[in-house]
Amino acid sequence: MMIKKLTAVLLLFFVSFFGFAQGGKKLDKIIKRDYQIIEGTISKISDKTIEYSLPGETLVISLDVSQIARIDFASGRSQTFDVSQGNNASSNPPVIAAAETKPNTIAVLPVPYLNSDTQESSEDMAKFAQNDLYNKLIDKSSNIFPLTVQDLRTTNSLLHKAGIDHNNIDETPIEDLEKILGVDNVVAAKVSYTMNSGTTATTYSSGGAKVSDNNKKVKTNDVSTTTANTQVYYYYTVYFDMYKNNTKIYSQTRKPFLAVKDSWVDSITYLLKRSPIYTKK
Repeated sequence: MMIKKLTAVLLLFFVSFFGFAQGGKKLDKIIKRDYQIIEGTISKISDKTIEYSLPGETLVISLDVSQIARIDFASGRSQTFDVSQGNNASSNPPVIAAAETKPNTIAVLPVPYLNSDTQESSEDMAKFAQNDLYNKLIDKSSNIFPLTVQDLRTTNSLLHKAGIDHNNIDETPIEDLEKILGVDNVVAAKVSYTMNSGTTATTYSSGGAKVSDNNKKVKTNDVSTTTANTQVYYYYTVYFDMYKNNTKIYSQTRKPFLAVKDSWVDSITYLLKRSPIYTKK
């Protein structure tokens, strides 16, 4: 009896351990052209199809490569598929998963924040800039009536499901973005910058006069200190576009007057207040 119980316990342990190991396995990610994301294990890739299986299943599923935009492999490597070179490109046009459109709704897209010299984009600053622009619109909701601002969490959630972020937002047509987000108005901004530094030296002198009783000569002891200060300068270009029903209704570029770290914020405010959706109260 004890042997049977021990065997059952061991069997349960191995089953649980195997299930945990399988659940912790990193999966391949397939991003389709209709922005659907499939996670699984890819077993084969050919010129026309890929074969994969879903987590916990052994069934092999075949998918036409004309439906695939990109694959992010579990190893960290990515592969992009260009359907313009495929035989089925014309017969399988991309299908956009459209959300229900809410009239007079404006969405704030992620704001790419790019160092023009290194071509590096900051995710944290892109989120910060998107939040800044969103909050400006919320604070001035009476000035943009009858437009309402789509909740930022809703916007980012829909974009995430579609595999879109600050790195590839510029590559997605506005028409597709409006369908994905279910809005008829979009504000799209971008912050590009370069950095430079300069050093200034400041010298401070101090001294005292001393009179000798013997020869009546004046002696002066001078002490000088030189301090070097390094200043970092930021040279921004802010791009600001607005769209309504897939049509660009406003497009401006502005370079802040001051070359300080946060000067781009004032430029966003300046351009927003001069956009066609903004009315003075």
